[in-house]
Amino acid sequence: MPGSITGTIVDPTGATVAGARVRISHRDQSAEQEALSGDDGQYSLPNVTPGPFQLTITLVGFTTQASSGILRSGENYTVPQIAMPLATAVTEVRVVPSRVEVAEDQIKAQEKQRVLGVVPNFYVSYDHHAVPLAPKQKFELAWKTTVDPVSFGVTGAIAGIQQAQNDFSGYGQGAQGYGKRFGASYANFLASTYIGGAILPSLLKQDPRYFYKGAGSKRSRVLYAIANSVICKGDNGHWQANYSSILGSLAAGGISNLYYPAKNRDGAELTFENTLIGISESAAVNLLQEFFIRKLTRNIPNYEPVSP
Repeated sequence: MPGSITGTIVDPTGATVAGARVRISHRDQSAEQEALSGDDGQYSLPNVTPGPFQLTITLVGFTTQASSGILRSGENYTVPQIAMPLATAVTEVRVVPSRVEVAEDQIKAQEKQRVLGVVPNFYVSYDHHAVPLAPKQKFELAWKTTVDPVSFGVTGAIAGIQQAQNDFSGYGQGAQGYGKRFGASYANFLASTYIGGAILPSLLKQDPRYFYKGAGSKRSRVLYAIANSVICKGDNGHWQANYSSILGSLAAGGISNLYYPAKNRDGAELTFENTLIGISESAAVNLLQEFFIRKLTRNIPNYEPVSP
């Protein structure tokens, strides 16, 4: 839901400044808006798209000023009073964090998210307006996930269950059989995480994260969670088919046939069936994320839920 931004421009003495041009821009490069300050120094920007923004204030004879913030859905945001210094011969250099730097801060916060303080919950963004990740950051998130001690523990448990049920019987039993099952299970985890969460998202410019909705009716949140099993946010901020996850699942299934015992290898038909099962599992996990896991996750940044 669009919001509005208001504020006041003054000179170094505190007197109001009329005619200052206030321009708003967004990190996603959406359409810019402009407004002029009135005789009382006040300006107003209506119907502003929610999310991070930056204001640039210019007026002949004064030094250009900038101010940034985050507009929430439906919010009437009041910018702190901005003082316009008189222009001098000295060039002012203003350092504004790049999009990559902002994303780096955001994923560092995500890498602290753990269910019950233990299980990694890195691939969920509770900031619906989080900036897109650079390719390097997508690989960083995949690496952080695959080397987490909990990931090794879960892999070990899966291998133990497989051995108890004599799954992949071609591996045999005993320590050697367990080691082979552990290696195969971890290889599956590596392939799916890197291909579906880093390589393809980088090539296709898609975001591998689930963006928590947290607002709206239960029905809308259920539909949102289910839909996100087959769609994702692109790096351009638009929703699109989640080719990265779907093709990543198919690729990981095909690769697994390289190291599974010959008699336990899946055919192409079963690989496609497993991909469909994976989509269903993704929808189930998204539902848990939307309604339960957030309550159990620690170290979540303080973001306000926003309807997309």
